[in-house]
Amino acid sequence: MISENNIKNISKYKTPFYYYDLALLQQTLDVVNAESSKYNYHVHYAFKANANSRIIQTIKSYGLGADCVSGNEVKCAIENGFDSSKIVFAGVGKSDDEINYALEKNIFCFNCESMQELEVINELAAKQNKIASIALRINPNVDAHTHKYITTGLEENKFGINPYEFETVIEKLKTLSNIKLIGLHFHIGSQITDLSPYKKLCTRVNEINSFFLHKGYDLPIINVGGGVGINYHEPDKEAIINFKAYFKVFHDFIELRKNQQLHFELGRAIVAQCGNLISKVLYIKNGINTNFAILDAGMTELIRPALYQAFHKIENISSSSKSIVKYDVVGPICESSDCFGKAVELPETKRGDIIAIRSAGAYGEVMASKYNLRDDVRSYFSE
Repeated sequence: MISENNIKNISKYKTPFYYYDLALLQQTLDVVNAESSKYNYHVHYAFKANANSRIIQTIKSYGLGADCVSGNEVKCAIENGFDSSKIVFAGVGKSDDEINYALEKNIFCFNCESMQELEVINELAAKQNKIASIALRINPNVDAHTHKYITTGLEENKFGINPYEFETVIEKLKTLSNIKLIGLHFHIGSQITDLSPYKKLCTRVNEINSFFLHKGYDLPIINVGGGVGINYHEPDKEAIINFKAYFKVFHDFIELRKNQQLHFELGRAIVAQCGNLISKVLYIKNGINTNFAILDAGMTELIRPALYQAFHKIENISSSSKSIVKYDVVGPICESSDCFGKAVELPETKRGDIIAIRSAGAYGEVMASKYNLRDDVRSYFSE
């Protein structure tokens, strides 16, 4: 909830802007560390969720590792003080330059997603006279029951190595002398609010882990990704997700061998609720069937509703009106998809009112664009 004091502070800034509650972020990180440490789990922060320097500096201070999906994310992690021994580089399309940079920095592990990638990393590592540690990104064919654009664990998705390729991969690994297989990596999707897909994932992990053991690979690392969802509809009711239940699912259902480490890659679950997109109403356009509240923020600042039809709670934090009116809350971008929500019930709204679009700490600022030659948007922080 945005407090009255924070609303007063907000009113002095030029809109639109991202507004972060650092106290909530720290509380979330406290819970993550407390619950994961019960089982000696290792948590990496997924940089793709939010790469704001103040946010990642706070996360680093809590000892988390870094999960990166581009060379620039690896560079950002290193420049912000993350230990190379805690940096994992994932992604289905790593370029040679990105791989070379990560090799030079001696990162912990590459999560590899194809046979050809294994060959390329081996070749580039040989040129640097290094042995690259890798984990195989496995496609476990587990349905996460989430939006089709953020499902990643089915055979139809572009991610990972399929089980029918395992024998071929194992034979190939025997010929690659500059890579070392240290683990298995899984990630089934994002914004998963029902924990049952994770139980299914654990079953598949157990099967695949045993398969590789029987093939002579006693691997020290199992990485189960992340993807646990947040409550977009009631962000104040569940500002911090139930990490206790989340980590306990893996404790109860995964079968680790002695000295095997379990790693996680959490992004949205850590940062989403601490961030809000703050905007101002430019115009009210009333029609016969539809009323529009036109904001100075648009899909260039928060693309999720346009891209995924994602829901974000929208609040008028400056109106004291008791009358409730339905508005289509839209932005100024020249696209009909530039809409944050349809038939949103708000207090009667007027030009100049301040609107908060909640739960925008993940995949908001980091996905912002310059479309329509929009100005850069600033960030502000509540301690």
